[in-house]
Amino acid sequence: MKRFFGNLNFTVGFILSAVVVVVAAISLIWTPYDGNKMNPRERLQGPTWSHPLGTDQYGRDTLSRVMTGAVNSIIVGLVTVAIGLTIGVLLGLASAYYGKLVDESIMRLSDLLFGFPAVLTAILITSILGASMINAMLAIGIFYIPVFARLTRAVAMTVWEREFIAAARASGISEWSITWRHVVPNILSPLLIQGTIQFAVAILAEAGLSYLGLGTQPPTASWGRMLNEAQTFMSMSSWMAIFPGVAIAWAVLGFNLLGDGLRDTLDPRMVRVR
Repeated sequence: MKRFFGNLNFTVGFILSAVVVVVAAISLIWTPYDGNKMNPRERLQGPTWSHPLGTDQYGRDTLSRVMTGAVNSIIVGLVTVAIGLTIGVLLGLASAYYGKLVDESIMRLSDLLFGFPAVLTAILITSILGASMINAMLAIGIFYIPVFARLTRAVAMTVWEREFIAAARASGISEWSITWRHVVPNILSPLLIQGTIQFAVAILAEAGLSYLGLGTQPPTASWGRMLNEAQTFMSMSSWMAIFPGVAIAWAVLGFNLLGDGLRDTLDPRMVRVR
């Protein structure tokens, strides 16, 4: 832990990310108000003691909705990274182990998926299945599959050439056991780093999709959706856009710095000579 917290990026990223997680956890059991309860008499109020972040065009408490939106952002990040990590690692391991035709097929499929950005994939999926948070997560998760597949393949191919793999084969251990007992543990560090960084990208992507109306649907709170609703009232109620925008920037910066800190600490090539 001393080595991790001795890295400035990791320390700052950990603090920022922890705040997001804590706020999300608190919102599961308590928020100042019901985030979906409308109160027309208090619509478009500025920050006050009763509403620290003001209210929106329906009189809903902005603080409560920002807190609830943190839960959705974390869920999106976890689910999309889980989709990309699970399928991508399996494909990457198969590509590294079998090689030749299997490797070529998987890598060309990855190239095909890379040709469709997350937003375009979401548009295609939601035009067929309908706009929803689940479909947005599916679109982002599919986009992550080639990211983790390529990373897993590159690192696994290096591990397969190491001396301890040859020793394991000589001792009679099956290829399946070698994969899960020796290869997988040695590729966890880069996967953890990539997963943390992609978590931040997923939060930003979900906010963008919700802003376009392709992600989380009302009345469920979403930071991107809140920005979309705020643009009409920017001239009279700028705080409606400021606070969800700050929340997005805070979360994305936190998880990005956390990923950079993990890379600096876990990757021997990134260790600086002091």
